[in-house]
Amino acid sequence: MEYYFNTVLTASFDEAIQLTTEALKSEGFGIISDIDIQAKLNEKLGVSFKKYRILGACNPGYAYKALQAEEKIGTMLPCNVIVIEQANGQVEVAAVNPISSMMAVQNPELEPVARAVTEKLKKVIDSLSRSSGIPESVTIVSIFETGAIKANPLL
Repeated sequence: MEYYFNTVLTASFDEAIQLTTEALKSEGFGIISDIDIQAKLNEKLGVSFKKYRILGACNPGYAYKALQAEEKIGTMLPCNVIVIEQANGQVEVAAVNPISSMMAVQNPELEPVARAVTEKLKKVIDSLSRSSGIPESVTIVSIFETGAIKANPLL
């Protein structure tokens, strides 16, 4: 199972940030952190790096439900969405797959929250795919549907 899902946009980097932020907002997410990796790597290491931002997206209602079900789930919050400048003027947007993230947590009460947040993030990526004109579909197979979570020897 992939730990993320993504799309590629034909937009400027700044436009991609704006489009991603708006798409997240339309699904009830706010941006609670914004890390500019390019700037931080330059500041801390003096190295050049491509444009790369990590947006910490939070849907407060689902975050609250997850925290009620599992107090330590905060170690996996917020949902990270990355925006990366790629070659040929394209920009990749990728979101964490919450179901994949939850594989390490042995709490079935998180399943409905992980499913709901995954669906919302898939809608974000799908809407960005449609807005870019790239006919791309995002498909995530739920570990809960396949039973893979039960088969994982680490759990």
